[in-house]
Amino acid sequence: MVIGMVIAALAAMALPASAAPPAPAQLATGYAHTCAIRTGGSLWCWGGNYSGQLGDGTTTSRTSPVRVTGTWASIDGGTSYNCGIRTEGTLWCWGSNTRGQLGDGSTARRTAPVQVGTATTWASVSAGDSHTCAVRTEGTLWCWGFNRFGQLGDGAAVYTATTPLQVGTGTTWASVSAGFAHTCASRTDGSLWCWGDSSTGQLGTGALGYKTVPTQVGTATTWGEVTAGYLFTCATRTDGTLWCWGENGYGQLGVTGNYQAAPIQVGSVTSWTGVNASFDTACATRTDGSLWCWGNNAYGQLADGSTTHRYTPTRIGTATTWTADSAAGYHNCASRTDGSLWCWGNNDNAQLGDGTTTQRSAPQVVTLPA
Repeated sequence: MVIGMVIAALAAMALPASAAPPAPAQLATGYAHTCAIRTGGSLWCWGGNYSGQLGDGTTTSRTSPVRVTGTWASIDGGTSYNCGIRTEGTLWCWGSNTRGQLGDGSTARRTAPVQVGTATTWASVSAGDSHTCAVRTEGTLWCWGFNRFGQLGDGAAVYTATTPLQVGTGTTWASVSAGFAHTCASRTDGSLWCWGDSSTGQLGTGALGYKTVPTQVGTATTWGEVTAGYLFTCATRTDGTLWCWGENGYGQLGVTGNYQAAPIQVGSVTSWTGVNASFDTACATRTDGSLWCWGNNAYGQLADGSTTHRYTPTRIGTATTWTADSAAGYHNCASRTDGSLWCWGNNDNAQLGDGTTTQRSAPQVVTLPA
């Protein structure tokens, strides 16, 4: 954990504020599972385990957290798999691997972490539905897995890649986010680039279709954090504004109306600090420590006491101690400044970690083992 924090700090010092990479993710949610890193670097997962995504060597679902071997710096969850970076900078993935998204050179399911290559310079990783992308400390970007829509950014030279492929030759990539079939990434100059499927405008280029190589989103160089959901994307800018684009059938863009093929601002607030999207739901934090979610609410994941989809950000309770480390989807999880972890929404596979399979429409604290 300490090594990972030092690497992140050094990388941030080397970059302008507009392109500083986000802090290492300590929370991850998939379709039916959750993972979290405790202080000290221990990794715990729980919920559905049909593809081995809990990493405990089995396919047995768990109603309470089980530990994944190793000492971890960051974690990200795909639909039914995970990838994480250990404190020494190595990259590991486990779970579903039908499209080679684990990057180990095979398409075999893995019920325990397998190392991706031998590099020890991985800085961040993002797991999508069937493809994965990651940035190294020297600023190179790599993707692997399914490539039907060019989401690997290689010009669609291959249909699937079971090991990492470098995206171009650039060495100025700061962060990356993998969605269902598209990818977005920021560079150290604050510019934002997307590629892959854009059937609903999720690339933000103003046009539909798809792009097989990174394509710049507008001309702005003030982009901060970016997150790719199922068929949409959201990102913050350094001025504290929040922008979304793509599909909007559930209100996941945070505005009313149909899909948007170019970024549209979410309200007029200028105090957004971070955003996370998955499937058709998004959550974001403000500088006052409040947490807001919007979009799909079929499982009560917006915590407003209903199952009504919301087209504007809806505040989660009244707490002002939420951190920017959150994970959204059919169930949401977020951490508070006191180190506590809270989850709510769908719980059919015990992914909320409360020992039950009862759906929760309000945040419930998750007790992790000591």
